[in-house]
Amino acid sequence: MNKKGFGTIAVYLTSISSILGAILFLRFGYATGTLGFWGAIAIVLLGHLITIPTALALSELATNTRVEGGGEYFIISRSFGLKIGSTIGITLFLSQAISIAFYTIAFAESFGFMFDWIKAQYNFDLPHRFVSIPTLIILAFMLLKQGAGSGMRLLYIVTLILGVSLLFLMLGKPVGIADGTISPTDTPHLASNFGFFNSDKFFIIFAICFPAFTGMTMGVGLSGDLRDPGKSIPLGTMLGTFTGLIVYVIIVWKLASSVSQSDLIGDQMIMSRIAFMGNIVIPLGLAASTSSSALGAMIVAPRTLQAIASDGMFPSRRLNRIFAKGSGKTNEPRAASVLVFTIALAFVALGDINSVAGVISMFFLITYGTLCLSSFLNHFGSPPSYRPRFKSKWYLSLAGFLLSVWVMFMISPGYTFIAYFVIILIYVFIEQHNKDQKGLVSIFKGALFQLNRQLQVYMQKHQSSMDNEEWRPAVICVSSHSFEREKIMELMKWISHQHGFGTYFHLIEGYFSKQKYLESRLILQQLVGSAKDRGSTLYIDTMISPSYTSAIAQVIQTPSISGMENNMVIFEYDKRRRDELSGILENVNLVRAGNFDIGIFAISEHFTRPSNGIHVWIREYDTLNANFMILLGYIIMSHPDWKHSQIKIFPASAKESFAYTQKELEERIAAGRLPITLANIEFVMLDKDRSFADAVAEYSSQAALIIIGFHEEMIKPDMQKFFFEFKTSGDILFVNSLTIKEIT
Repeated sequence: MNKKGFGTIAVYLTSISSILGAILFLRFGYATGTLGFWGAIAIVLLGHLITIPTALALSELATNTRVEGGGEYFIISRSFGLKIGSTIGITLFLSQAISIAFYTIAFAESFGFMFDWIKAQYNFDLPHRFVSIPTLIILAFMLLKQGAGSGMRLLYIVTLILGVSLLFLMLGKPVGIADGTISPTDTPHLASNFGFFNSDKFFIIFAICFPAFTGMTMGVGLSGDLRDPGKSIPLGTMLGTFTGLIVYVIIVWKLASSVSQSDLIGDQMIMSRIAFMGNIVIPLGLAASTSSSALGAMIVAPRTLQAIASDGMFPSRRLNRIFAKGSGKTNEPRAASVLVFTIALAFVALGDINSVAGVISMFFLITYGTLCLSSFLNHFGSPPSYRPRFKSKWYLSLAGFLLSVWVMFMISPGYTFIAYFVIILIYVFIEQHNKDQKGLVSIFKGALFQLNRQLQVYMQKHQSSMDNEEWRPAVICVSSHSFEREKIMELMKWISHQHGFGTYFHLIEGYFSKQKYLESRLILQQLVGSAKDRGSTLYIDTMISPSYTSAIAQVIQTPSISGMENNMVIFEYDKRRRDELSGILENVNLVRAGNFDIGIFAISEHFTRPSNGIHVWIREYDTLNANFMILLGYIIMSHPDWKHSQIKIFPASAKESFAYTQKELEERIAAGRLPITLANIEFVMLDKDRSFADAVAEYSSQAALIIIGFHEEMIKPDMQKFFFEFKTSGDILFVNSLTIKEIT
């Protein structure tokens, strides 16, 4: 806490003097005349539907952490991480710097009487830059020389002038009554203002007027100079926001009830004709509001840049050192101020207040949307560290974010895409030079955690109804051969790509210990890195267990992180090692006890060439397995690795049942129960001279993957020879289905 810093009143005055600024005096008459009373009210309400959730989100975030210098940037960066924070911080800094130009250009409008007199006396149009540029230089010199303290002292004076001018406006009479050209009862021409028209121009005018409401965050930029930011920011910001809302509604009513539509549109200084002593107080009020707003932006913008540099987010250490450096006891950002004034001077040279207002609107809408999104994600993610003293509602923050994005597109889809493209470029640039900082993933981590948790709870509660839905694989595999047998990882990757979900456990045999744990973390890091390089969606973990059997027992009881119940276990072995198959078959009954479908992947030394296709072999007693094998074939082929491949079905039966098998399969295909055509089928007849293994070797020796069904009796010790009959073939996936899988 800074005992010598500013208090809540400084936040409030900085906010309200920016809210009740140039747009109020120069553009709300035009907005009311163009859109009508209700159209102008709609602009006020829509603007505050964005700014109020933002103010609430800002207040909430500000009370969750110790706020230091940098205002909105500090809050965003400590919520989203420095990469996102600095990306938004740079756009925020630019919008604040451009705001100075906007307010300075508007300040020159208060000298309209002088420009008119010169025009009348000398027939010469004096450019407004003759006022705006010297004004900017004088204000810059004052702040550079004396610091923020002098700016705040001047702010108290100009805010008082602003208040008096608005009071005199409310005391004024309708135009015509004041000068005696009409009677007090003769104002029917004003009734036409109370409507809503020219709706096609609504968002064009909204873009011009929206900067009027953005001043509510100006006070936040004083965060590093406040005694108690956690108290002053929420209170000052909310008071400023709601004060602005009330004043704008009253002003719109006053304009609509005091001036004809043509005068509202044609005279940007129309308030001076309404207000009591308007020729004096309104130019003074405009000068006061614009100069105070410019001062506020001049104080805030350099501090935003200083905070970004203090975090070391620029690629050059020299730049960080230059802009982070402060002067004096109050750490005045001299170098940052010079850059701010340079940017402002460039935009002052443009001189077009409407163009500058549109640019500011886009930058501020991005910043406000980000603040609301940050608050929403913190609400939804519920991290234990998020304990703000001031609490908003998640749905208000979400509404503020969605409205910000929607309004940007309504104003200009082209400029919206450009704005986000620029932000992406800034982020990529920062990402390249700050790889060790939190990035995009960290933003949604908590929210994804909560979403996953809620989905899993939901799916568990509705598991009974889901059991009747179309089958899809949720596969587990346990192997200690991850690094020497890449084919099992590939198979799991194919199955879990689109239609299924796969969990792969690398087995580390032994008892759990610190050393084993550290070994498991290192292996996991290597496996995840390898899977990332391959674009795999397979979930990978490690398992420390005394034996293969104990590991199997553990994983089949482990809930799937997908929210589905695991429903299939795949074993793997090298076709050249008979001892490995023995260990697998000993555990099949263990897995079967948990009602799992089973796959046994026999890995050959052959190179897998997916273009050679998948061959599915179906025998007459494969009643349970037939649909299961075909489904697996199509699920595997959904992976891009198999895009130039095809699946082929080989029904194999003895001569005496060959005709029946052929007829039955053709009927099932015709009825639409199998997703294949006769072109994909080749019937194979078996006899005493051609065994099933011989047929597979003859037809499928070049296949990329062979799928063959097996039944319960084949897992008995004396039946192991079945799995070794296919030595000359390539990779084979033996499968055993628990139930008949429906193909829809």
